[in-house]
This record gives sequence, structure tokens and C-alpha cells, in this order.
Amino acid sequence: MNIISKLVYNIILFPLLMTLTLIGSLFNKKIRVGISGRFQSINKLKSFNKNLNPNDISYWFHAASFGEYEQIRPVLAGLKEVEPDAKIIVSFFSPSGYNNVHDDHIDCKIYLPFDFFWTIRKAMKLARPKKLIFAAYDIWPNLIWSAQKRKIHSTLFAARFVIGTNKLKPLIRKFYGSVYRSFRTIYTVDASDYLLVQELVQGVNSPILRVLGNPRYDQVKSKADEFTVAHTESVLDRERCIIAGSIHLEDESVVMTALAEILKKHEDVSLVWVPHDPDDSYINRAETFFSDKGFSCKQLGKKTVKLPSVRVVLVDVVGILSRLYWHGQIAYIGGGFSTGVHNTMEPAIARLPVLFGPKHEQFHATGELIKAGGGFLVNNGEEVYGVLDNLLTNQDLFLQASYASTDVIHQNLGSSTRVVRGIIRD
Repeated sequence: MNIISKLVYNIILFPLLMTLTLIGSLFNKKIRVGISGRFQSINKLKSFNKNLNPNDISYWFHAASFGEYEQIRPVLAGLKEVEPDAKIIVSFFSPSGYNNVHDDHIDCKIYLPFDFFWTIRKAMKLARPKKLIFAAYDIWPNLIWSAQKRKIHSTLFAARFVIGTNKLKPLIRKFYGSVYRSFRTIYTVDASDYLLVQELVQGVNSPILRVLGNPRYDQVKSKADEFTVAHTESVLDRERCIIAGSIHLEDESVVMTALAEILKKHEDVSLVWVPHDPDDSYINRAETFFSDKGFSCKQLGKKTVKLPSVRVVLVDVVGILSRLYWHGQIAYIGGGFSTGVHNTMEPAIARLPVLFGPKHEQFHATGELIKAGGGFLVNNGEEVYGVLDNLLTNQDLFLQASYASTDVIHQNLGSSTRVVRGIIRD
């Protein structure tokens, strides 16, 4: 089956994906930037290889984007404590990761090379990794198969499988089974993920499976600790402010009217509007909408968390969202009506009740937040308005949700240490 899977992937699936990507690049700047970056990856690996000594050990980490790197960061830091002389390669699929990750532990930062088998073969020869390590979900078959052929240990951590996943359906299951069985170790987030992965990879030479949690909880806690030294006031002492973070176009049609109605009813409440991609079109559209509703608006204009005294603050810079949460009382996190909910851990550690859309099941934290009472699934604008109104008028409900959010983070700490131990031991 492995040979058939390789033929299907290399003759049909990946060429089709490349064709669609090239077509998409005609209309999407982000895709064009990613393609351009991939053409430079081999040359960057050549430069990295020239500086490698024969006895040097390198580890190759891969993350889809900035969010997935937040899972890698504490693991990478822990690995460098144990093996300080190890060289670290980190590859990204998305420009949001490549352009925004700046970490002194990284020796070589690249876009993931095109997943053609000949390109990957050259990349692996240059990188010479002792281990190949993937975070979460962005796995590429030729990269994994190449590692297996070269007897390079490959690990997937923070693996998350949703019940009903297409990966377990007939035919598709056989393909993904051949890919996942090529890993040496797979570390899942929780026991339900473990059982689903076990069902996919069971058989001869199946990988080692362990439940080790999600290191992103540790990273969120670490970032919060740095910030809260100078920011210790109670959540009730903050301004009554709603933080709408990582907003997609699809979120706008659901939440904008509801938020305007909340601002109209609760005159002491303000809004911080943070688009996922804060380009002019997103900012101008939001400014026009809220201004037409009669609310004073102002763009932030610089990387500061000192917010102007207006009803709606429009954030047109990146890199400050995790700190902005500490200046609010409630968060709505975007992506749940399009590609999937963004990071709900950062508002949770800041003690914010968190609202998000229906596309959330691939993320462990959202389910934990809902169960604890700190997270609220909303399916439409009416539900957004209802949840926000209840939280703003019922202080007991607000406090219960606030502390429940933070408790979810604390109950899930320690994963990064377990993953580092697994990478070294297994």
C-alpha cells in the first residue's frame, strides 16, 4: 500500500495541489510570497550545510504558521537546554510564521521546500537532521517518507484528531495510514486523539504512541508570566472592553452588528477590533461600519497597548494581541466561521471569557474551555449578542467564566517537558 500511496501522491495529488496553488497565487499575495520563499529554501540549506561540522547534530522542526510555532517554541527551548550545541532548522508553510518568528534558538529558518520527492531528497541531504519533528497537523508525505528511507527518526507532537475525521474514511484512510505509519513516534494531545490515531496506524511496525498534551499551554503561561509582573490588577478593575481578536472576513458578517448593538446598550463598554490580516481593506471596512453606527473610532498606529479613549480601537499592527487581552474583560476569537478558530489560550490565561465560532473541534483548548464554562460556542449574531449581554450584566456569571478560563490553562501545563523527554528518549 505504501508504494501505491506514493504513486498516487506524486503523480496525482501533489501535482494537482501545485496547480491549484499556482492558480491561487494569481489572486492572493500571501500565496505568491510563500512560493517565492520556497524557491530560496535549498540555497539557504546549502549555506547552513557549509557551516556544519561532521559531528554536529541538527534537528528539523516544521510548523504551518506562527500559531503552530507557539507549540514548538517551549519544546525547542527545552531541547536546547539538554543539547545546547544542537543546530536547529525550522521550516514554515505560511508567511505568517516565516516573517513573524524571531527566535535566537533557530540556526536556519526556511520555507518548507516544495514536496517533490527530488527536492525533499536534496533538502534532507543538506540538512542532515538527527530527527524530523512536526507540530500539530501540517505533515507532508514526501518529507516523512524521505526521513523513513534515510532512517531518520520522525516525530509528530500535539497531534489532534477530531471524531469523524475524513482520515478514517475508506480509501482516504489507507493513504493517511501509510503516511502516519511512517512516523517513529506520535504524541497526541489527549486520550481520545490517541485512540483515533491508534485506529489509523495499527498494524505491523506501527509508531510509538503516547499522550503528552499540548506544549502551547506552557508557552501561553510563559508569555503571560512575563507580562503580568507589571499587570496584576483584578479583571474587574480593567476597563469594560471587548477584544475581538484574529477577525476573518467571514466573522464580520456574523459579529459586527451584534457588537454594535452591545456598544449601543452598554455605553460604558468599548471594543478593540483586531483583524487577522490588518491590511487597509479590513481596517477601512470596520472603521466605516462602526463610524456609521455613531461610534468614535481610532486606529492604533503603533505597537502599543496604551489604548486611546474611543469606543472602537482599530488595531492595524501585528504582534501585540496577546498583551491586548490583558486590557479587556471578554474576548471574541475569529476564524470559527472560516478556516478554524485561532488561539483561545492567550485570552484564557488573561482571565477572559472567550467566544468563538463553530469550526473549533480540531483544537483541544476550545473543548476544554466549553466544558469548564469559560468558553462559549456561538453560531450566529444573535448568540453573540446574547452571550455578551449576559456576561456584561451578570457579574457572577462573568467571574465564574473568567476564572474557569484561566484554570483550563493551569490544568494542562507540563506538556513541553514531556515532549522533550519523548524526543530524546524514544
